[in-house]
Amino acid sequence: MSGGGSFSSDQTTLNLATIGADTLARAGRARITSIQAKGIASSTLLLYNVATSGAAAAGNLVATYNFGTEGLEVYVPGSGILFDEGIVYNLAGLGGSVTVTITGG
Repeated sequence: MSGGGSFSSDQTTLNLATIGADTLARAGRARITSIQAKGIASSTLLLYNVATSGAAAAGNLVATYNFGTEGLEVYVPGSGILFDEGIVYNLAGLGGSVTVTITGG
């Protein structure tokens, strides 16, 4: 669009820090389109499709990523990984963080 038009996007990023417990990253519907993580030894990222951290359980676990010092880069093709209820995560490892790109609303 020329002539000073504006653009908007529903894409944003979430920074997931190592907390050691299930944590609500985003409430409501969203799609994860990419995941990037700094390399930290013996790390595990669990992603749940639930509205509250207390509801996270094996039955609503959507994805598990194990990675080490090599880091993690995941680009999800198509429309991404759908979370209807919300995104709850658990990041295990010594320090570090994960950046997740989402679209949604």
